[in-house]
Amino acid sequence: MVHSKPLNELTATEIAAAIAADRTSCEEVVRACLDRIAARESEVQAWQYLDPDAAIAAARAFDRSGRQGPLAGVPFGVKDIIDTHDMPTEWGTPIHRGRRPRRDAACVALTRKAGGLLLGKTVTTEFANLHPGKTRNPHDPARTPAGSSSGSAAAVADLMVPIALGTQTTGSTIRPASFCGVFGYRPTYGEHRMHGVMEASGSLDTLGILARSIEDVALYRDVLLGVPPAPIVDLERPPRIGLCRTHVWDAIEPATRKLVEDAAQTLARAGARLGDVTLPGEFERLNDAHRWISSFEFARTFTFEIERHWQEISETLRKGRLADGLVCGFDRYVAAKEFAAQCRGQLDRVWQDHDVLLTAAAFGEAPVGRNAFVGAPLYQIWTALHVPSVTLPVFKGPAGMPVGAQLIARRHDDRGLFACARWAYRRLG
Repeated sequence: MVHSKPLNELTATEIAAAIAADRTSCEEVVRACLDRIAARESEVQAWQYLDPDAAIAAARAFDRSGRQGPLAGVPFGVKDIIDTHDMPTEWGTPIHRGRRPRRDAACVALTRKAGGLLLGKTVTTEFANLHPGKTRNPHDPARTPAGSSSGSAAAVADLMVPIALGTQTTGSTIRPASFCGVFGYRPTYGEHRMHGVMEASGSLDTLGILARSIEDVALYRDVLLGVPPAPIVDLERPPRIGLCRTHVWDAIEPATRKLVEDAAQTLARAGARLGDVTLPGEFERLNDAHRWISSFEFARTFTFEIERHWQEISETLRKGRLADGLVCGFDRYVAAKEFAAQCRGQLDRVWQDHDVLLTAAAFGEAPVGRNAFVGAPLYQIWTALHVPSVTLPVFKGPAGMPVGAQLIARRHDDRGLFACARWAYRRLG
C-alpha cells in the first residue's frame, strides 16, 4: 500500500476507506497493529488478552469473505468488562480469572456486524472502579493513564489500534482520554445498549469511545446505535459556547485553568459567541448525589463477590465504593436520584442560550504514579446529569503531557456535539 502514514497510525475511517478501495487488506492492517504492540506493549501494558495468531487468522478470513460495512476490516479493542464469546472477560479481578462468556455483548456484536475485527481485550481497573491495573501512560510510563478505561485509552494513544470501547460511570472515558491525548466520548445516558457489559451502577453506566479523530467517534456511535452512519454536519454559523468553570474550578491546576480560558478566547476570536455559565449553587450537591447513587447500586451489584470473595477484593475498593454502598440506606439513595433528576431539568435552561459548554476534561496532567482516579469530582456532575461529552486532545501541560478540553451538550444532541467539537478542534488542535 502507498500511504503517507504507517497502517497502524491510520484512523478507522481511513482504514475502512483504504480496504474498500483495495489499497490495503485487513491482514496488512492487523499485522501493522500487532507489530506496534510487540514493540511497545512491554512498556505500555494496555492489553489484558491478545492472541496474535488468532487475530491474523481472523483478518485473513475477513479478506477472503469480501465483507463490507462502515467498519469493514477495522481492528478494535474492547475494555475487559465487556463480554466476548471468543475471549475471556475478567472484569479486572482475580475472582473472575478465565471467565468465558458464551455470547458477545451487544456493542461487540454490533461492531462485528459493521465489519470490525476484534483485536483483543484492554486492561480495566478492578471492577472498573478505583484500584488501578497494570497499564501505564504511553507518553510517560511513570505516570497514570487514568481509569477505568485505561487500556483502551493507552492502546489508541500509542497507535496500537485505531478505536477502542471503554465505559463511563464517573469519568472513566473522559479522564483517560485527557491524560493519554485522544478523543474520548461519553454518550447521552441510555442511548446505547449495555447488555453484556458488566454493570457498575446502572443509573449512570454508559459505553465510551476512544479514538484519534472526531469523525471516528461519530461513525462508531452510529454503528453502536445500529443506524446508518451519517457524516458530521458542518455548522451554518459558529457555535454559542458557554465557558463553565463549575464549583470545583479553584481545585483545577492553574495551568489547566488558563489553557481552557485561553481556548475560549481563541474560539471567540474565530467567531464563536462566548458567554460565562454559572451553574446553580445546589449543583455542588451533585457530587454527593453521584456518590450515593453509584455506591448503593455498586454494592448490590457485587453481592456475590462481597459474600464469597471479600478478601480477594482490593482494600482500595473495600474501603471506598463498597464501604459507601454498604452504609447507604435506601431513602438516601432515592433522594439522591430525585435530586439528580431535578438538576437535569434545571440544566435544560442553559441550552436556550448555548449550543455547548466548554470546561476542563481533567484537573491537569497525568500525575506520576498509578493513582487512576485523580480528580473524580470534576466528572460526577456531568455524569449524573446524563449529558453527552467529548474530550478534545488540544493542550499540553507544563510537563509536556496531554491535557484535554471538554465539550458538553444537551441530552440527545450528540450529533450537534460532534459538529461543535469538530469546529472547535479545527481551531484549537
